[in-house]
Amino acid sequence: MGPMPDPHDVPGLSTTWLRVFLEVARHGSFTVAARTLGWTQSAVSRQISSLESALGGAALFDRLPRGVRLTEAGRALVPHAETVVERLHGAGRELAALREAAGGRLRFGAFATADAALVPRAIAAFRARRPGVRLSREEGLTPALLDRLSAGHLDLAIVSTTGRAPLEAYALHHLLDESLYVAVPAGHPLAAETSVRLPQLADADWISGSARPEGTLLDAALRHGFRPRVAHVVAEWTAKQGYVAAGLGVTLVPALAAESVRPDVVLLPVRDEGATARAVYAATVRGRSPAPATAAFLGALREAAARIPV
Repeated sequence: MGPMPDPHDVPGLSTTWLRVFLEVARHGSFTVAARTLGWTQSAVSRQISSLESALGGAALFDRLPRGVRLTEAGRALVPHAETVVERLHGAGRELAALREAAGGRLRFGAFATADAALVPRAIAAFRARRPGVRLSREEGLTPALLDRLSAGHLDLAIVSTTGRAPLEAYALHHLLDESLYVAVPAGHPLAAETSVRLPQLADADWISGSARPEGTLLDAALRHGFRPRVAHVVAEWTAKQGYVAAGLGVTLVPALAAESVRPDVVLLPVRDEGATARAVYAATVRGRSPAPATAAFLGALREAAARIPV
């Protein structure tokens, strides 16, 4: 015959039972506790029954016509359950802090042109300093990236003023003001010029990511009083270069993409008395201090931006 169990042994309790018990005690209702937990009322009832059985069968709640009330046994259990649950929460917070110190994660998004040089250089510098941080990256247009940032799916978004999205609601960290270039085929009459003004190309066929110039780099042409004729709508920058090289038109190139031009295309700096083509920012949620990994990535972005020929 084995040894008799010690009546003072601590029973094996599920911490889930204790969490459910505290929710029912807080609300005085199985129904409200179930709604708060996102469970069914029968599931909550089963958890409480399991807890009562594990504690020797004593009822923890008196069932009333409307709701429930703690029994003497239930009132005795409350401070112990609170201590256990709070200690577990404390352990979770401490472990999360250790993960953050050792690495953590960083979720960021960027518009496509930023991926040509700015983003990869920043990632390379960041990884050298914070090898333990898990990076995840998304690509998208500025308005969509800002929506993702607001919804909490991103910690940081690299955006531009050409996205026509309201930026006032975000904390903006200025990275650079881009200059513009016109890409022309190598045999173009203007290819030997050191720079051009956009009105010199008022009669040209243009290649653009949109049939309408508003909200694109071609906004700059509208300031000069002419509406560019968009002959081909091409979104991807490598494809745009192919159209230019084939003599099908000219296109505007921002400084972020200027380093990746093919040899049969010539880039001419645009002389523009107006504003620069666009400002580029790293956006974060306003009113929230960036986490250490986010702040470190911001530093890497600023260093990479300083190397872009603007």
